[in-house]
Amino acid sequence: MEKIHSNAAGIDIGSTKVFIGTKDGVVQSFGTFTIDFRLAAEYLKEKQVETVAMEATGVYWVILYDILVEAGFDVWLVDGRQTKQVPGRKTDVKDCSWIQELHSFGLLNRCFVVEGDLKELRSYQRLREDHIRSSSMHINLMQKALIEMNIRLPEVLSQIQGKTGIALIEAILSGERDKMALLSLCHISIQKNKKEEVLKALEGYYTEAGLFALRQAYHAHFFYKKQIEECDEKIQQALQKINNDDEIKETEGPRKPIRHNKPNVKNLGGHLLKIFGGRDAGVLSGFTDYSWLQIFSEVGDDLLRWPTEKHFTSWLGLSPGQNDSGKRKRRVRKGRPRVGQIFRKIAQSLLESKYLALGAFGRRIRSRKGAPVAIKAVARKLAIQYWRLMVKGSIYVEQGIAHYEELVKAQKKRLLNKLALELDIQLSP
Repeated sequence: MEKIHSNAAGIDIGSTKVFIGTKDGVVQSFGTFTIDFRLAAEYLKEKQVETVAMEATGVYWVILYDILVEAGFDVWLVDGRQTKQVPGRKTDVKDCSWIQELHSFGLLNRCFVVEGDLKELRSYQRLREDHIRSSSMHINLMQKALIEMNIRLPEVLSQIQGKTGIALIEAILSGERDKMALLSLCHISIQKNKKEEVLKALEGYYTEAGLFALRQAYHAHFFYKKQIEECDEKIQQALQKINNDDEIKETEGPRKPIRHNKPNVKNLGGHLLKIFGGRDAGVLSGFTDYSWLQIFSEVGDDLLRWPTEKHFTSWLGLSPGQNDSGKRKRRVRKGRPRVGQIFRKIAQSLLESKYLALGAFGRRIRSRKGAPVAIKAVARKLAIQYWRLMVKGSIYVEQGIAHYEELVKAQKKRLLNKLALELDIQLSP
């Protein structure tokens, strides 16, 4: 085989040491402090290395990657599954030499790495998602504490973290036990339609341990809400920086409503439209400005990094796997990129839609192959539409279930006519 990268190096990264292998077969180790990383960059320059390959190991690679890029090296971050060792070759020293050898022959693929202002935005967005998960956990703990005292608010309120639920919890924690006084804190519609149920639900068996658990979960929930608000401020600043602090015009007409975890970002849709040159992902089924922000923070605005829509869906983990050998079909579990999970979440919400064509398509697949396959299939279609919209500017218009059913009916007629022709059968309307 011909060597593609003549001056290549391979790096194996650990928590306490990094090992660097070069083309002369010499392996040198360095610590993981910042000063050690700078010494490693100087060492690579002395060895006249031009390109470096390293595995994506946790978060240990991040600072070393930035330092080497800043030093002028062509750095390749690669998936560890591409560098699997043959038996008897698993040590850190042999790993870096093996990575160097594979990279020199051009047998490794570069991972997608976000940089600059987008990297900062993604950091804030991911941190926000972590806080949302933590907040949800403490909402569940509030529900658990209430149920342990047999206060059945979750059965009569749609969500205990709403205005009425929080008002009741605050009153209970402040010492209020009168059911009628607690009922007066509920929304007028609840007092009118659910008065008896709420009074029964508030007949609790209060315990010191239960109240303590409720108070702890309540304060933790609002702590994470405050953290989410701070993340929203940082996201606003990051979007302003990406748009060069230009004044963003208000969008014409209303945007799709964001039902859950709406970020407190002023004119979010306007920021995204300016970044993407007026191409609006809001025309796609299931897309809101928040889901668009999540996807943008993961993949950026330049989708030409993926030459075709098939490359894009494959990278997202939404393409069918080709792992057959003879008559055996192997199931290979692969890592799922975070952005692929976002498309799956949107697709899951579309399966129950009564008006959208993608919902009808998903239910048709679900009836034959089950929900996981249907969600993946709908997510793949969404990803294809997103790639086409952002790369080619294709106008996507949702034409509804009726149009989709007409297409399915026409397809069935073609198949029926083909079968009738094979069997020499005359069809009549």
